[in-house]
Amino acid sequence: MKRILIANRGEIAVRVIRACRDMGIEAVAVYSDCDRGARHVRLADQAVHIGGNAPGESYLRIDRIVEAARKTDVDGVHPGYGFLAENEDFASACRDAGLTFIGPSPDAIALMGSKTAARQAAMQAGVPVVPGTEEPLGVDVPDATVAGMADRIGYPVMIKAVAGGGGKGMRLVTTAAELAGAIRGARSEAHAAFGDPAIYLERRISRPRHIEIQLLGDHHGAVQPFVERECSIQRRHQKVIEETPSPVVNRELRMRIASDAAAIARSVGYTNAGTIEFLLDEAGQYYFLEMNTRLQVEHPITEMVTGIDLVQWQIRIARGERLTVDAEAALNPCGHAIECRIYAEDADAGFLPSPGHIDALRVPGGPGIRDDSGAEAGGDVPIFYDPLISKLVAWGADRPQAIARMRRALAEYEVVGIKTSIPFFRWMLERPEFLEARFHTAYLDEVLRSRAGEPFTSVEDERINVALMAAAIQHVLHPNVPNPMNPLNPSTSGWKARARAEGLRE
Repeated sequence: MKRILIANRGEIAVRVIRACRDMGIEAVAVYSDCDRGARHVRLADQAVHIGGNAPGESYLRIDRIVEAARKTDVDGVHPGYGFLAENEDFASACRDAGLTFIGPSPDAIALMGSKTAARQAAMQAGVPVVPGTEEPLGVDVPDATVAGMADRIGYPVMIKAVAGGGGKGMRLVTTAAELAGAIRGARSEAHAAFGDPAIYLERRISRPRHIEIQLLGDHHGAVQPFVERECSIQRRHQKVIEETPSPVVNRELRMRIASDAAAIARSVGYTNAGTIEFLLDEAGQYYFLEMNTRLQVEHPITEMVTGIDLVQWQIRIARGERLTVDAEAALNPCGHAIECRIYAEDADAGFLPSPGHIDALRVPGGPGIRDDSGAEAGGDVPIFYDPLISKLVAWGADRPQAIARMRRALAEYEVVGIKTSIPFFRWMLERPEFLEARFHTAYLDEVLRSRAGEPFTSVEDERINVALMAAAIQHVLHPNVPNPMNPLNPSTSGWKARARAEGLRE
């Protein structure tokens, strides 16, 4: 391939562009109105405008993206994650246009994108699944029929969207009296999010861990699983911290889970990058949960402990190369890696989105630190898209060192102009339950409820932020006036310390 179009935006578009650069491949970006000056647009070799700000007017427009690919004469299309990454119609449209879709086949996306079909594929591969219903329950299935199924499975049960993901269309039901209302709510949310109101039921596993296996499959029948990722720190079913390896998975369990993940992929003829997700109960039994037919947000931590560039391998597989990944490197991690998803959110206000202009940005560095980001000082976090600013990754020789480095990086990370989730992560990495790996998928929601709105940002930090904002505004209004606290001046050092020492004097 000589030229690839990235059908995405933000940090993942930047990540794919960098992989293309490393491989000597030209990168073509697409952008909406508000992303005209975005980082991924400026880094690309070419950029094509595809529409308005709303995703439905731009990043979800299959026709416009395919036309942009035709205009720029690209060889392949990389979907990133989100938007159209798991849309079989998009993969088919690329194929029909003579473009190489850098991902699995449309058939594999359709099969594994259906939660019930994926469950059936796992069972056929001999992999245990959470007890539940095996067929989609459409709107034609009466509530009374669903209630009978729930009684047989046993309460509590989870209602889930067949086409779902990210917690949308999901409801926990603890008693039969709650079921009818939960069905209506789940169907409505699933239809709004995915255009499909079909649901299915699963037994609720108490206090499970979320363990996932990254894998790659080539077009010659080879499938390679990777060391597991621990993704149990979740808020409302959304991952916020991931790490690898899991602190509770030993080598014997790793090899069994990895073998089962690979068996599922082989059984459906899966190619390119994908992730098999499992629930691990307190007794050590694991169950297939679902498959993500794309590159995961948290792929950098796998890269950090294996030394394997997953995005480059996506491209290499798509152009027909044989998978030659070292199985020992893939399944025997070198050290430990942790990722924090830094969002433009106000953690002190219930994690409400905090879009806006980034006046200043100081990104951490040093040994073992990686920051995958599409944001920069002077840029904007639009209101129209997921407010992810960056994925901050820390690597260490072991888990304690990785945690120590992440703490250091979070202490150095400064964003002026918008609220971020950084104060939450600074708090989280001090929690004894996290340090001792005593958590499960419901842990974070439980502990946040117990805080009852107690702020993560200290009064001093808030005053520092106000002082830095004032300095940034002064610089914009009077750019030629020296200001020792100006965070927009790259030659200024220690601006947070100066703000503390000077800007906070009363």
